[in-house]
Amino acid sequence: MRVWWLSVLLLASAGTHAQGGKVVIYRCTDALGQLTVQNNTPCPKGQQQEKRVLEGVSTSSAPPTFIGSPVAPYAPANAPPPHPPVSSQLPSVKTPAAASKAPPVPAGPQIADADRLPPPVLFECRTYDNGRYLNDDGNPPQRCAQLQTTGLGGTTSPGVGVACQMVTDQCQRLPDEALCENWKQRLREAQSALRFGRSDSRDASAAEVARIQRIVTESTCGK
Repeated sequence: MRVWWLSVLLLASAGTHAQGGKVVIYRCTDALGQLTVQNNTPCPKGQQQEKRVLEGVSTSSAPPTFIGSPVAPYAPANAPPPHPPVSSQLPSVKTPAAASKAPPVPAGPQIADADRLPPPVLFECRTYDNGRYLNDDGNPPQRCAQLQTTGLGGTTSPGVGVACQMVTDQCQRLPDEALCENWKQRLREAQSALRFGRSDSRDASAAEVARIQRIVTESTCGK
């Protein structure tokens, strides 16, 4: 209301100082709540209008005075605060880290090339079914190779029975000149197992990646 009366006083003093006339002040509020105060001109149709008549002020032919943007829209004193944008009301959602993203491996100490040692020995092992893998140990544990069983009538259906034979993988030490290439290959395999392996084995997989990473970066393979 203080702004409203200030606007009225400004409009009343906008003309000359001749006394004896009257000025009609119209206070117009549109559908968006924007306020316009003008003299001697009624509000446009569709707007809320408040009318005040001031006696004994200038009646000069000065053009109607409009006060629009400087006047803030009227709001009751007990009006609730405006709602924040919808986006600010939504709870923040933390995107889980991708399961396929491996944790960073800490960088090892800086080692001069003259102080680097060759990498440890490495073995290429083959399974009974002609599978291949790399291993630090040339004596892997035995595994159970499933045997085909037959029933009395010579059937081989799954319900006949299960039997296996204990076999040992055949391992051969790799030559020294092939060690770096195969240690790097083993590092890639360990990183793949960490990215796509089971969640309950991630700690062991991460430790294996860190161990092989140190061997590659701190040995002659890291030159």
